[in-house]
Amino acid sequence: MMMNKEGYYIQTDDIVKVFRLGNVEVQALRGLSMRVEKGEMIAIVGASGSGKTTLLNILGGITRATAGNTIVAGYDVTNASPKQLVALRREVVGHIFQELNLISTLTAYENVELPMLAAKKDGGTRKRRCEELLSIVGLADRMHHKPDQLSGGERQRVAIASAIANDPQVLLCDEPTGDLDSETGGVIVEYLHKVNKEFGKTVIMVTHDPSIARQCDRIYRIRDGEIISVQEPTSDKEMGAASRIDVVRERLEEIKDEIKRLDEEAKSGLIDLGLFAGQRTRLADRQQLFEEELHRLGL
Repeated sequence: MMMNKEGYYIQTDDIVKVFRLGNVEVQALRGLSMRVEKGEMIAIVGASGSGKTTLLNILGGITRATAGNTIVAGYDVTNASPKQLVALRREVVGHIFQELNLISTLTAYENVELPMLAAKKDGGTRKRRCEELLSIVGLADRMHHKPDQLSGGERQRVAIASAIANDPQVLLCDEPTGDLDSETGGVIVEYLHKVNKEFGKTVIMVTHDPSIARQCDRIYRIRDGEIISVQEPTSDKEMGAASRIDVVRERLEEIKDEIKRLDEEAKSGLIDLGLFAGQRTRLADRQQLFEEELHRLGL
């Protein structure tokens, strides 16, 4: 992979991303620039559709920017070949997605082992690493359980272990606490701090939750595909409690809108009924979780 030894550890310069939907162009990022030092834990916050996930996908080599330059851990992502981007995703960057990419038919152990199989690590190395990582995230006694036998917080911890299985230098997290109650979300953030501080990984985390963002070194705020501010975190706990209520309400409304859209697609015959049933159940579970969280917060 092409190495660029100049500048910051992670750096984007005037990146633009345009998506084409039929004859319509949607500009997800509009000349976005950012700088991240090695070992920092960065939060990216902004409304839905502001470009947060698109930015993570460009940093992780999943999506190419339409214009601009990107450097990640010293590697030139902008000019990387498809083969080099595969190497970036396998060796340099670990991902934790909002929709957990755990394979339902595999155990926690096997899900953590999978990235190492792709990287052709030997059996002994895989075994030691799987057991070590699952122990670190508190799942030594759950390693042979499949995802549907684990709680939401436990599945998220498996995702963290899987993301760092190949010892990446950078961890990209897309809403890692988004569908968890505040207590469980706090546990997940503790593990991300452990990855950041004890293992020296650079962590970039997209989050809706200001109370989570304030636990990071710096906060990048995005609006309409542009960074509008870079802030130092504040420890205003009262503001954090109020913000948590706003976050839960916002997520609940988003889920209700998703359910409404899904129901309309089913009525119009635009979605397979088997696929509809699975998505509808997942969304209903999320709705119940956030309604319970609002109740716990006194509303």
